[in-house]
Amino acid sequence: MDQPLAYKAYTDTGPILERDLASRAGLGWMGKNTCLIDPQSGSYYLLAELFINIRLENDLPFTTDHCGSCRRCIDACPTGCILPDRTLDARRCISYLTIENKGNVPTELRPQLGDWVFGCDICQQVCPWNIRFASPEFDSGLSPQAENARPDLMAALSLTPHDFNRQFKGSPILRARRRGYLRNAAVVLGNFRDARAVPALAIALQSDSEPLVRAHAAWALGQIGGDAARQVLDQCSGSETDAEVLAEITAAQIACQDGGRSGIRAAR
Repeated sequence: MDQPLAYKAYTDTGPILERDLASRAGLGWMGKNTCLIDPQSGSYYLLAELFINIRLENDLPFTTDHCGSCRRCIDACPTGCILPDRTLDARRCISYLTIENKGNVPTELRPQLGDWVFGCDICQQVCPWNIRFASPEFDSGLSPQAENARPDLMAALSLTPHDFNRQFKGSPILRARRRGYLRNAAVVLGNFRDARAVPALAIALQSDSEPLVRAHAAWALGQIGGDAARQVLDQCSGSETDAEVLAEITAAQIACQDGGRSGIRAAR
């Protein structure tokens, strides 16, 4: 070589058009769920790129679409974020809402989160290329560990920033940050509508330093309803100073009067 090797590596760490590059390199086709699908391994894998300053021989692009008339991912998406033209409305995607979104989860989409606390794989779980056609010898290593599949969400609401960082050190969950993870936990507890969660949600509403957490804890209490939840909301309505949290408390009080807000329950 006449020049020193220069390189830069990416694995979901930069704004790289990974799927298009991978398809052009012959690794698969972009499915209707917008994931890159490899005919041998499905879509459960991470893409990695290595940019170098050496000209290499081009690979042949992957040009065949094997989705056919299948609509399983489109029909299964709880929020309808997968569109027929192979685009995705990220504003409605559960993965976006629970990981990348740093603000409120839109009220109308909270019931559709079901029990998804961090991310969502429904569009991949229903894909025939992952169910039937992927090689059984392929192990992506992306399956959740049993001890993490059903986290204690009531305990999660009491995590301090230090505890959160220590518990999830080295985990992708850190990307959501503490306030995002606790926000998600509150939404899921609201979807469960289990009165046993009222004390934990009450503490979050009364004392958490993050308005984002308090707002979603109030919503969850409104979903659960009952005298205990209503009492907490009434108490906090007189002490809360954040306007957005107060609005959530007011809406939750109304929901309690109506016996809990009706909504579509997404189930897994």
